[in-house]
Amino acid sequence: MANRVPVGRALISVSDKTGLLDLARALAAMDVELISTGGTSGMLRAAGLAVRDVSDVTGFPEMMDGRVKTLHPAVHGGLLALRDDDEHLLAMAAHGIAPIDLLVVNLYPFEATVAKGADHATCIENIDIGGPAMIRAAAKNHRFVAVVTDPADYAPLLDQLRANDGATTLAFRQKLALSAYARTAAYDTAVSGWMAQAIGDPTPRHRAFAGRLAQPLRYGENPHQAAAFYTDGSGREGVATAQQWQGKELSYNNINDTDAAFELVAEFAPADGPACAIIKHANPCGVARASSLRDAYARAYDCDRTSAFGGIVALNMPLDAETAEAICEIFTEVVIAPGASDDARAIFAAKKNLRLLTTRGLPDPMAKGLAFRQVAGGFLVQDRDGGKLDTSVLKVVTKRAPSPAEMRDLLFAWTVAKHVKSNAIIYAKDGATVGIGAGQMSRIDSTRIAARKSQDMAEAMGLAQPLTQGAVVASDAFFPFADGLIAAAEAGATAIIQPGGAMRDDAVIAAADAAGLAMVFTGQRHFRH
Repeated sequence: MANRVPVGRALISVSDKTGLLDLARALAAMDVELISTGGTSGMLRAAGLAVRDVSDVTGFPEMMDGRVKTLHPAVHGGLLALRDDDEHLLAMAAHGIAPIDLLVVNLYPFEATVAKGADHATCIENIDIGGPAMIRAAAKNHRFVAVVTDPADYAPLLDQLRANDGATTLAFRQKLALSAYARTAAYDTAVSGWMAQAIGDPTPRHRAFAGRLAQPLRYGENPHQAAAFYTDGSGREGVATAQQWQGKELSYNNINDTDAAFELVAEFAPADGPACAIIKHANPCGVARASSLRDAYARAYDCDRTSAFGGIVALNMPLDAETAEAICEIFTEVVIAPGASDDARAIFAAKKNLRLLTTRGLPDPMAKGLAFRQVAGGFLVQDRDGGKLDTSVLKVVTKRAPSPAEMRDLLFAWTVAKHVKSNAIIYAKDGATVGIGAGQMSRIDSTRIAARKSQDMAEAMGLAQPLTQGAVVASDAFFPFADGLIAAAEAGATAIIQPGGAMRDDAVIAAADAAGLAMVFTGQRHFRH
């Protein structure tokens, strides 16, 4: 198998012109013949470089608005020919096909076009055909051809050529081929995903997902698990788009928990006031709204101070100095917010182990997208839970209707419940959680755990009554029996919001009436497994 292959002829055709001239000048200085297409050729020629148009190689002009230019045997023969096969060499000689040793191609910006919200016709025109065909051909023939699909590989390519007297090694070409196939796979994934959405097909016969490496991670959930972080190219604001100002590299668990925190706090629009969510192991241990960001943090912290230690803090507004000082009073792993003041960053600078992430905005909680989970032998795919409660469909099912204050807290608690692992029970009062029960096998257990944690916090704060006294309760799914509702009433709850729809709804409603509770049904549930 060939090892070092000299590069004498290169075909360059790129939509992303980043670093193009420096690369082309370096190749020309190594006496590499340059072949190019359209705008790339024009740019190289304008820079004073000798370049041959691909139409001269093929004997056909570019046509059909550039749709047809490289789909020709003179190009693909030069990429695919086996240089150690006599029949291939004879065919090349008979048809005047010269070898192409280096292919530099990046594709039409389909993903960016879709992300900008372009119309259907524009998206179609940005589906590259000739580029992927050439890339796949060159990658298949990596025994003899080097293929570069990313400007990030220009410098390593030139280093390789300089270190090997103008040649590439097999190991280097293999690495490039891997990147090339991964790139065309990701590109086709983006196209097929867009088409499925465009025609409204929720279950296409084949489903693919792709990402671009953002960073290798030290390990996964546990040290014996390898892991990496990939971005999906959607540009949706969140941990994937955030700027890290300080602190050590994020871990797998940090990224997972930070995402959970930011997705939750994004449910509360900044126009409606400051909000804070504190997350531990992907579940909220405190969520609150208040008149100031510092107060929102303090009220969220007071829901469960024990669990908040070493947690993730997410804010729906830019971090200010006063809030930064409050956060610094305990150990916190990560803080994420849509911005941070210079004073706040200066305060955090003294906390070397605290990671501060800022974004340009909040993730859109209503944005369409897919969530997927691997199972043995396959994976499950569903729409993201972008469900927003339509208050006009709320149904009061008890003799007593909630007061306006209770209704505000019910809607707040319901919003939080969407982001708590099932079975989820949320006690809330005055715009803050005061007890959270998450991830239990029975709803009654979640109800009791949330109440018990509330009682523990009250005792720690020197209060005579549990925090749940006078609170409301949200349940992510219906109460199958009245026991959970009765336990909530015993903890001091005054109103409940739940989906309804259980076989024993009548018994649950009767228990609520007997306890003097107000209860509303949403007709919508928020399981989160």
